[in-house]
Amino acid sequence: MSAPASSTSSVQPLNRLLLTGAAGGLGKVLRESLRPYARTLRVSDIAALPPATGAHEEVLPCDLADKAAVDALVAGCDAIVHLGGVSVERPFEEILEANIKGVFHLYEGARRHGVKRVVFASSNHVIGFYKQSETIDAHAARRPDGYYGLSKSFGEDVAQFYFDRWGIETVSIRIGSSFPEPANRRMMSTWLSYRDLTSLIEKSLFTPGVKHTVVFGASANRDLWWDNSAAAHLGFVPQDTSEVFRAKIEAQPPVAPTDPNAIYQGGAFTAQGPFGD
Repeated sequence: MSAPASSTSSVQPLNRLLLTGAAGGLGKVLRESLRPYARTLRVSDIAALPPATGAHEEVLPCDLADKAAVDALVAGCDAIVHLGGVSVERPFEEILEANIKGVFHLYEGARRHGVKRVVFASSNHVIGFYKQSETIDAHAARRPDGYYGLSKSFGEDVAQFYFDRWGIETVSIRIGSSFPEPANRRMMSTWLSYRDLTSLIEKSLFTPGVKHTVVFGASANRDLWWDNSAAAHLGFVPQDTSEVFRAKIEAQPPVAPTDPNAIYQGGAFTAQGPFGD
């Protein structure tokens, strides 16, 4: 297990970096680990946030479904790390507001205010219906495993459109499972340490000429399902591996072969919903 990384990079810090979704699990981690990359870190969420810790931070609550509020949130920023939105499978109506309207509002704000770099927190659930026996790269057709995965697939399309139309560059990170440690056998393949996540975001912010790059967010795990050769220009080299947790995970009871967690890359998300029937 690794702690969030501190930067030893020689990159020139941004003047102002926006982090959305800063009250979430990963948002709390990145609020700390992204500080070296900007003179001012602007953090936002619809949920309550702790106050700014000094002159280097700005705290701006925002509902991503509110287009005018998002426009004001983006103003004055040089780049955006967009984690905001619903992060689990939910009814479509809930996904629609934050994840679909929200990502559109964010890119509209970026267009209007001249922001030229976005790091978009996509998800492995964009390709969740591939089997765990398959290895895919960023060119494989998307196979979302639920409404959440559909929303992230839409976000990747928005990112491509805003690059083609207005030159806004994006790295869409298909995050696997970023937690202090993997929780089950599936996560042995999808785990992304906090240190590797921070490193990948740094590469995504500062690598020139990324256009719209899709990269899978995983550490150097033994049994990877994802080929990142199409994102080699980012220079991302993960430092951690789930192997250090193997004995602990393999001590768990075995998973039934019919369990989605044993079949699909998206695991249990492939079997959730529909909602409200």
